[in-house]
Amino acid sequence: MAGGGIDRTKAQAALETVKESPGIVAITVAPLVIGFGVLWWALGFWGALLGVLVIAAGIVGVRKLLS
Repeated sequence: MAGGGIDRTKAQAALETVKESPGIVAITVAPLVIGFGVLWWALGFWGALLGVLVIAAGIVGVRKLLS
């Protein structure tokens, strides 16, 4: 990923997809929302938020190692 920025063309295409097909977006995001809900149920809000931050940091770390 050269430059590390957001490609304007891809961002515009993603925005158009959201506008034209909100159902696709809902199906794509549903597992994340369900996963957060399960974490919230098991750990409470702050535990779920901390869990999401740890998972996100792990993903970023792995991506940096692989690139």
